[in-house]
Amino acid sequence: MPMPLTPTTLVVAGRTISLLLPDAGWVERSYRAQLEAGERPELPYWSRLWPAAHALAAWLSSHPHWTEGKDVLELAAGIGLPSLLVAPSARSVTGSDYLPEAVNLLQRNAEQLGLTNYDARLLDWNALPPHTRADVLLLSDVNYAPAAFPALQEVLRRFLAQGTVVLLATPQRIMGAPFIDALRSSVREMEETEVGGTPVSLYRLEGALR
Repeated sequence: MPMPLTPTTLVVAGRTISLLLPDAGWVERSYRAQLEAGERPELPYWSRLWPAAHALAAWLSSHPHWTEGKDVLELAAGIGLPSLLVAPSARSVTGSDYLPEAVNLLQRNAEQLGLTNYDARLLDWNALPPHTRADVLLLSDVNYAPAAFPALQEVLRRFLAQGTVVLLATPQRIMGAPFIDALRSSVREMEETEVGGTPVSLYRLEGALR
């Protein structure tokens, strides 16, 4: 059975955007059914709109000059709210995830929004094509698994060395602190906000990591 999708209008920093969102109950039932069948499905983190994505989208809406006319890449996008929101004023936008379900939904939302400059791609930060480049890299709530920190830090090192501006939104988790500490030499701006009771930090990173 195809995943049910619900048209949902979101308000982000005074702007509205209408997206198709997965039915949370259906996603949970499907995940449990796969477990009971002896499968090992990925946890469906991609199917939710997380506070960090809201926070990054709101920050981008208030600071449009960072993405206007730029080539923008969102890694581990999930629903892709930040990249879908900035696409109308960007030169090109790639929304990506490592799960096909997420990429398919990114494409559907780009189409229903009429975005002709949006490319939904299957990308895994553990195996990025060597030619992958962007003026601006968007990341929200990616530093939650310490085992993934070294690989993700190498990805950021690579983009920062290319002159990419990295915009990162992250909940203030204790276990994520070492990841942020490793990036301190490239932090050029930091703001704190709150979304639905969740404290979120936003970072603008530029310059090669030391």
